[in-house]
Amino acid sequence: MNDLLTLFRPVGPKEQELIRAAGNRAFPPRLPEQPIFYPVLEEAYAIQIARDWKVRDSGVGYVTRFRVRKDFVARYQVQTVGNSDHQELWVPAEDLAAFNDNIVGQIEVIAEFRK
Repeated sequence: MNDLLTLFRPVGPKEQELIRAAGNRAFPPRLPEQPIFYPVLEEAYAIQIARDWKVRDSGVGYVTRFRVRKDFVARYQVQTVGNSDHQELWVPAEDLAAFNDNIVGQIEVIAEFRK
């Protein structure tokens, strides 16, 4: 397990349905206006986004947790986008298929928030 990194991703209902349709093994391709895929490093940050933004925008927010190979994600620099707990990996949309190939196990929902 030392060769795996646990990451989190807050998602809305549409993205969660696409993840489920992929057998909980892959994130869906980004939309043309979404050039970056950004999983987050801290569960608390993912909860904040799901609860405060996803619920506001779509009525429900989920926090997903998954593991990815460290040697693969080492190519992406950690980005701090607010306070020190707000850390993300910025994965270019064109790398998402390779990113999905490096997920080990399933993408699991660990929290759900509703209006």
